[in-house]
Amino acid sequence: MLTEMRIQGLGVIDEATLELHPGLTVITGETGAGKTMVVTGLHLLGGGRADSSRVRSGAGRAIVEGRFRPAPGSPAAELATETGARTDEDGSLIASRTVTTDGRSRAHLGGRSVPAGVLADLADGMLAAHGQNDQLRLLRPAEQRGVLDRFGGDDVARPLAAYRSVRQEWIRVGTELSQRGNRSRELAREADLLSHGLAEIAAADPQPGEDDALVAEARRLADADQLRETATMAQAALAGAAGDDTGDPDAPNALGLVGEARRRLDGAEDPVLHPLAPRLQEAVALLSDVGAELSSYLESLDADPGRLEQVLSRQAELKTLTRKYAADVDGVLAWAEQARSRLREVDTSDEAVSALTARRDELAGELGRLAVEVSTARAAAARALAEAVTAELAGLAMAHATLEVSVGVRAAGESDPQSIGVTGRQLHAGADGTDDVELRLVPHPGAAPLPVHKAASGGELSRIMLALEVVLADADPVPTLVFDEVDAGVGGRAAVEIGRRLARLARTHQVVVVTHLPQVAAYADRHLVVDKATYATGLTRSGVRELDGQARVDELARMLAGLDDTETGRAHAEELLATAASETRLRRRKAS
Repeated sequence: MLTEMRIQGLGVIDEATLELHPGLTVITGETGAGKTMVVTGLHLLGGGRADSSRVRSGAGRAIVEGRFRPAPGSPAAELATETGARTDEDGSLIASRTVTTDGRSRAHLGGRSVPAGVLADLADGMLAAHGQNDQLRLLRPAEQRGVLDRFGGDDVARPLAAYRSVRQEWIRVGTELSQRGNRSRELAREADLLSHGLAEIAAADPQPGEDDALVAEARRLADADQLRETATMAQAALAGAAGDDTGDPDAPNALGLVGEARRRLDGAEDPVLHPLAPRLQEAVALLSDVGAELSSYLESLDADPGRLEQVLSRQAELKTLTRKYAADVDGVLAWAEQARSRLREVDTSDEAVSALTARRDELAGELGRLAVEVSTARAAAARALAEAVTAELAGLAMAHATLEVSVGVRAAGESDPQSIGVTGRQLHAGADGTDDVELRLVPHPGAAPLPVHKAASGGELSRIMLALEVVLADADPVPTLVFDEVDAGVGGRAAVEIGRRLARLARTHQVVVVTHLPQVAAYADRHLVVDKATYATGLTRSGVRELDGQARVDELARMLAGLDDTETGRAHAEELLATAASETRLRRRKAS
């Protein structure tokens, strides 16, 4: 949920703070007062394009800050964790966007500088803004298919996810097969080079870490005489020239001296000296072990010139490989593994091509089956969506209109590389399936169904979109919905019905509406107004304040054709508020 938004230096708004709450919040104001800047601020918070022309005249920059409260475990909360954003003690997350007069833009989330795309990802899970541009997007086939898929939920999402997974593998296999055919000579040359390298490595048969082991062995063999002298002298110092480890005090060696010290202390009766003897016994044992290891080392030390020659020859053989394929033997072995994998990919033999062709055909069959499953699920969802939206339109002063949701197939062209056979027809296997989805409107009984952009006026498009949003409310995980004058071109009874439906949406979502219709504003739980003031200097400033009581009545009266200073206007406004309040109380009693 969005709990607060602060705007500074944006358009005509010098500085304003909007406190937002659950339920339905409406924003009203005179034309040019800056209502649209509120929505502009939301778009900036959502990672939208920064426009330097929106910076207030005389201000160096525009700043928009929003305080979000993501649900624990939600995608928005996970995004905050991933980016290292800090949350406040109450769990709220502050996002901000700054736009300067030279067109530069900076975004922050939880006190950390982030790309604007991160704010867009946050907004995807936190708020959805709908306005006149969204009505235009609704006319696009991809958007209409997206609406149907949202309504279909898991029934469509599950087979569609499986379809996309199989399609990805089908495209990969088809691309590989095409490359093998188009680049057969080039791939054959590459295969020869890989095979030659693998054969050379196999003939040498290097072992992991062998080059390091050979270096150590060569060093020992080359320095054998010096190493023998060093070990012999060390052994004599420990146990005497004859290796005497009896501890004879006459032998000038470490074991003898330590042994004599141990015996003297062992015979002492002093309680301080006597306990030192066992510790010296441990030293005798340690010195004996070192002496034994030196003896073993001397026995194993090899000064055979023939062995040294073998080691040097093996090093030269391995160096031939490391010059060609990698810096060391382990790298050569890794190259060989990669080469074997690549060799399987570039194999242009008839057997390999046949195997790939069979795999492609197998995947095409599976893809066709899943495409039918997706189409079937969409067709079922289309019938239910059409019925639900038609019922909503009846309450929006379009009682005789019927919405149809058509699910057709997309035929493949003659040279379409993504063509598959489905139930005897060649269809285009796109990323979203083989279906074309179109919203069609039957404006009155007996009329032919036409695409919505041909059959609906601007006001009707607004009502169709609102009806869709009401129907999709339960399927939409986004907690905050923003509507920017989607009631444009609507009046009378339809305006009242729009207010009712927005109030119904507000039972499950936070709804923010920028409106010019008093019938819609009357249903608000909170009413904000954007005020504009022009000073003698010619400077215009706007601010935002919350209305209640008589101030709200006066604003509704102003919206009723500027009748805020007449008893008739105020009476009409009070009647609107009373009717809306009565319906709200009745709705809440039924819900409880």
